[in-house]
Amino acid sequence: MVPLIVSISGLRGIIGENLGPKEASEYGMAFGTYLKRKASDGKKPKIAIGRDSRPSGPMIAAAVSAGLMACGCDVVDLGIVTTPGGALMGKNLQCDGSVIITASHNPVPWNGIKLLRHDGIAFPADEVKVIQDSFRNGDFDQLDSLNVGNATADTRTHAFHVDTAMQLCDKTLIRSKRFKVVLDSVNGAGCIGTAELLHALGCELIHLNERPTGIFAHTPEPTAENLKDLGPQVLKYKAVVGFAQDPDADRLALIDEKGNYIGEEYTLALAAKYMFSKKKGKAAANLSTSRMIDDLAAQAGCEVIRTPVGEAHVANAMVANDCIVGGEGNGGIIDLRVIPVRDSFVGIVLVLQLLAETGKTISELVAEIPKYEMIKTKFECPAEKAAQKLEMVSRHFAMAEGGARVDNSDGIRIDLPDGWVHLRASNTEPIMRLIAEAKDVDTANEMIQQIQALMK
Repeated sequence: MVPLIVSISGLRGIIGENLGPKEASEYGMAFGTYLKRKASDGKKPKIAIGRDSRPSGPMIAAAVSAGLMACGCDVVDLGIVTTPGGALMGKNLQCDGSVIITASHNPVPWNGIKLLRHDGIAFPADEVKVIQDSFRNGDFDQLDSLNVGNATADTRTHAFHVDTAMQLCDKTLIRSKRFKVVLDSVNGAGCIGTAELLHALGCELIHLNERPTGIFAHTPEPTAENLKDLGPQVLKYKAVVGFAQDPDADRLALIDEKGNYIGEEYTLALAAKYMFSKKKGKAAANLSTSRMIDDLAAQAGCEVIRTPVGEAHVANAMVANDCIVGGEGNGGIIDLRVIPVRDSFVGIVLVLQLLAETGKTISELVAEIPKYEMIKTKFECPAEKAAQKLEMVSRHFAMAEGGARVDNSDGIRIDLPDGWVHLRASNTEPIMRLIAEAKDVDTANEMIQQIQALMK
C-alpha cells in the first residue's frame, strides 16, 4: 500500500486506501489548532476552502471544514475553483489562510489537501512542521459547542479571478483579433473560469473536456503523450493556439497553430519574452526550468534568480526581489499583480497579449527563442532511499573533473559545459524526477544515462 504523503506541499493520498474523512478532518484540526494558537487577538481564524472537480472533493472538503470548525475556525466554502483562484479569493476575503482540496496532476484515485497562507504562498518549513507534528500526534484543541466555528459560502471566485487576470492585458486589442482558441480543461476545475476568461477576451472558443466532473478524459498531467488529441483539434478548427490545463488549473501547456505540442517549458519562456519586452526587471525560476529564460533575460539585460523546485520557493524569491515574472518549467506562471501562485489564467492572458501585439504565430515566436532539448523522466523510489541515491551521484561529481558545477540546494543539479541535469525526490509522490537539458537530444540522453548508471 502506498503510504500517505505528508510533505511541505501538504497532504496527498489515495481515497479509500490511505486518505479519507478521518485523515482529512484530523489534518483540518491540526491546521485549525495551529491558526488558533497563533492568533493573538482571540478572534476566530477565517479559512477559505476550495476544491478541484474530483468526485472525492466534497467528502474531503467537508471533513477538513469539520476539523477546522471543531477547533474554532470559521470557514468559507468556495466550491469548485482553481488553485490560484482559491488563493486569490482567500486573500480578497482577508482570510487567515486557504485550503485547496486537490491532487494537482495525479489521477482520479488521488486527492490532497494544500495549505496556503493569507497571501496565497505556502507556509514555510518550520510552520509546516508544527502542523505536521500536531497531525501525527493528535494534538488538537477542540472547543465546546459555543465556541466552534461557523460555515458560509461564496460563489464569486471565478468572476473575481477573471477580472483580476484581465487587468494584465489590453482587452480591447485582444478582442479586436477575434482569436480562435482550442482549450482542454481535462474536466477539471479550470472548466468554468477559463471559458469565462476567453469569452471575455472575445475569443472563439472550442472547449474540450469542458464539464467539471473530475472524471479526467485522459491522464491529467499536460505532457505530450497525454495531449495527442489536442493538436489535431487545433488544425481542424484552424485555431491560433491550443491551451491545456491540469485538474486544478495552475499549469498550462501550449500547442502551436500547426498542431505541434511545444510544451510546458515554453509557457514561461513566452510569458518572460513578453514581460522583458515591456520593462527591465528580475525573474525567478526553479532549478528544473529550461535555460531559455536565462537566454531571454540576458538578451534584455535582466537577471534570473534560481530556486529549489516548488512554487513557494519561486514565489518567495519573487516577493523578496520584486520580480516582474516567474514560475516553473511545468507550465506554472506567477505574476505578483494577481497572486503569488502558479496560474494558467496568467499564462493564457500573457500569451494572447504577445500574439496580439506582435502579429506573429506561436511557432514564429518560439523560433525566436534559443532552442534546447529537454528530457524528463521519473522512477519509483521510496523516500527513505532517495537520500542514498542523491549521495551516490553527488559524491561522484564532487570527485569528477571537467568543469561540473554542483548545486545541492534541491536534490542535485549538475551544470556541465554542454547542458545540465537535475535529480531530486518529489514532494508529492514516492518518486524521483530526473531532468536533463542540452542543445541536442543525444547529449541530453547521455546525461540521463550517466545518472541512471551511477544509481544502479
